[in-house]
Amino acid sequence: MNCAVPEARIAGLTNLSAAVRIRELDDHSSPEIEEIWEVFVRSTPQATFFHLPAWRRVIQAAFGHATHYVYAEQDGQITGVLPLARMRTRLFGDALISTPFCVYGGPVAATPEAAQALEDHAHALMRRTGVPLLEFRRRDEADAGWSERPPLHYTFRRAITGEAEADMKAIPRKQRAMVRKGIQNGLTSISNSDTRALHGVYAEMVHALGTPVFSERYFRLLADAFPNEHDVTTVLHEGRAVASVLNFHFRQEVLPYYGGGGRAARGLAANDFLYWEVMRRAGAERGARLFDFGRSKKDTGAFAFKCNWGFTPEPLRYCYQLRDGATLPQNNPSNPKYRLMIKAWRRLPLVMANRIGPYIVRGLG
Repeated sequence: MNCAVPEARIAGLTNLSAAVRIRELDDHSSPEIEEIWEVFVRSTPQATFFHLPAWRRVIQAAFGHATHYVYAEQDGQITGVLPLARMRTRLFGDALISTPFCVYGGPVAATPEAAQALEDHAHALMRRTGVPLLEFRRRDEADAGWSERPPLHYTFRRAITGEAEADMKAIPRKQRAMVRKGIQNGLTSISNSDTRALHGVYAEMVHALGTPVFSERYFRLLADAFPNEHDVTTVLHEGRAVASVLNFHFRQEVLPYYGGGGRAARGLAANDFLYWEVMRRAGAERGARLFDFGRSKKDTGAFAFKCNWGFTPEPLRYCYQLRDGATLPQNNPSNPKYRLMIKAWRRLPLVMANRIGPYIVRGLG
């Protein structure tokens, strides 16, 4: 891989050791630097879709959070990246997270020196800003010496073949019957970039769950930021959208990320048909060979749904450091203190929930 940093771009880097330098990717960085960052991510097996630099602009524009994306440079090469953003809201506190609104994160480095330099930089930023919490969202392994959140979030990943018949047979029998029920109900699917239709269905679903909704603008920003790495799969019944999902495509993986079905979806088996169509289309049309079903909390309906598809839950290693005297916040619907809020939210008219939700959800990334 060619991750060379032009000499003209190296001036002003901060020395953290004799060999490693750290520089921030910000609005003043050249497009060339962002391209080199992206090349590094795409060429590094440990890196994920959520390490791509375009997330920085999305998080800033959609939520107004300060971002601190930095990279390590050694011998004129980018040897590591760390996407960081500061989530600071009155309702949900203050934290530096790699990366909010993303399921995976943390520094990714090609050398131990770069990894240490990036971690040292994150600690220095935590001290300088006075932020009480620093969190790395690891997929596979915990960071040595860091505390780890109790198991709550799990990811679901499984290989697919790209052959419709083989992938259908790999779905457990009962779930396969639900997919076929959707087909018998006359469901069809389309693939495009219609974030408006997606948001209408998604808003209806999360309102029923008692969860604040993201803005439609956020979905548009994601589509614009990843023009070649996204699509929207929508399930239609008699010409009306009943389920929809925004998918990301990275390497040979497909990641259905924001989606679900409206009120009519359950009786039509539309959610089952939706994710089958994502799997079928991604395998046949984009060459996907891994289906990443995303993150779910243990003991939730989404967790059970993914297990029913034959996916094995894998615990995510969300690691953290706390400032002296700080406590770990529990900003998730499983927290008993939010149960009354969830019940009240469900009773709000959908129009009002859609108007208020985006202001609240910016603190729940």
